[in-house]
Amino acid sequence: MSASSRSALPRRCAPDRSLAREPAITPEGDSTPRIALSGHMNLTSATETLVDAALRDLLADEQGAGLVGISCLARGADQLFARVILDLGGQLIVVLPTPSYREQKVKPDNRALFDELLAKAAEVRHMPFAESNRQAYEAANDALLNMADRLVAVWDGQPSKDQGGTGAVVEQARQLGKPVQVVWPEGAVRS
Repeated sequence: MSASSRSALPRRCAPDRSLAREPAITPEGDSTPRIALSGHMNLTSATETLVDAALRDLLADEQGAGLVGISCLARGADQLFARVILDLGGQLIVVLPTPSYREQKVKPDNRALFDELLAKAAEVRHMPFAESNRQAYEAANDALLNMADRLVAVWDGQPSKDQGGTGAVVEQARQLGKPVQVVWPEGAVRS
């Protein structure tokens, strides 16, 4: 990553170099699409199937090594997106709210998938917070949007109850002038 790219990130979003793998951020002037995802965690199994198909359709034209997806890797939409990015031959950047996010928030029944996706990430960044709290989630969302050219939102269109929710991230992306593509297939519901 160039010095000018690094300085464009907020100070609180500095990457933890000990956890970085091969850099996935593209050099300035490169047209490689960097697509962030924000989405609901609480999707039904049937909705996960619908969303997976919709994400594959949406990203099919960008398939290949030039595709970069950015995700906080939460259960639900984030992990579906990460899998689609990797299946399409893209690079995955993971932004975690804390270095101890896995231990603090990832449920035992989701750890194997979380670990698998995390191990396949080209780059992992951690926000400098000790606790996975609202401030840490907001910082992760800020970093995610700052790295992205556009946002894909797996969102039911309902306003967020707080700043870390999908609706708030959509609003923030729009305020930043980032294109937003909403994915909420017919028949999709939250659990």
